[in-house]
Amino acid sequence: MSENTVTGTPAAPEPAAPQPDSEQQSAEQSQSAGPRPAGASPLLRASAATVAAALAGVAIGIGVIKVHYDDAPAPVAAPAAAPVPSASATPYGAKSNGSHFGSLRDLLLPVPAGYRLGPDDGGYGNDAELGSQQLAEELDAELQQVPKAQRDKMREYWEGLHVKGTGVRTYRTEADDLLIGVKLRQFNQQEVQKINEYTAVFTGDTGLFRVGPQVPGHPEAHCYLMPAPPSAPIDYLECSAAEGDLLVIMNAEGPAPLPKDKIIALFAAQLDRLAAPGATA
Repeated sequence: MSENTVTGTPAAPEPAAPQPDSEQQSAEQSQSAGPRPAGASPLLRASAATVAAALAGVAIGIGVIKVHYDDAPAPVAAPAAAPVPSASATPYGAKSNGSHFGSLRDLLLPVPAGYRLGPDDGGYGNDAELGSQQLAEELDAELQQVPKAQRDKMREYWEGLHVKGTGVRTYRTEADDLLIGVKLRQFNQQEVQKINEYTAVFTGDTGLFRVGPQVPGHPEAHCYLMPAPPSAPIDYLECSAAEGDLLVIMNAEGPAPLPKDKIIALFAAQLDRLAAPGATA
């Protein structure tokens, strides 16, 4: 699976258009081995890096945007925090202002009937939550490939995103014929919305991707299929949606033709779980 899985924003500043990611290429090269999880680095690659997406660790699987170092966006102020729910309230959910509380692992969709946990998604594992400090350390390691002046700009932008964490869970069907990975990336709501809007434009207008199915009840979500010849034995479907301060990314792969209705049903269930004003079990 790609990230692409999940890596992959618009003006003042507006990043340039993404280029296909090397991780997607590696996924295609290993088609003969059958479905496997997305192994995505959410962070910067020096030769092709996303200022708003990859830098924030919110890559969406379609690749990364080439950095314009001199046009790095200014940090966006974090929205005012809403009151913390009382101890008697649900331990996780969404507030009326769109921000989510509780563990990202709790906010991820539990493994449905007919599925089991899938293999590890790169270094994330198959059922994990990474905090802001872990992501910042990974970013620092990646930024060593970038000249210091640009590195400082990128780190400043990262700090302005107010990244809280990333939750990851992978799902494999009991029949072992479909692999799905879901990531929840939590950061500044305005940037979440901008990145999701950019993804919709890029995947819909460039002609690089095949049109994917709609997600009933979730007009903010968009799905697209990776480029592939008609005879390709393995196919790849990716979806992205903004739910308040969460960028929700799903990647699916399996033998062609993919069971799109089954994949979209799982993605819709994940988005329903995150919907304001309260997520439900």
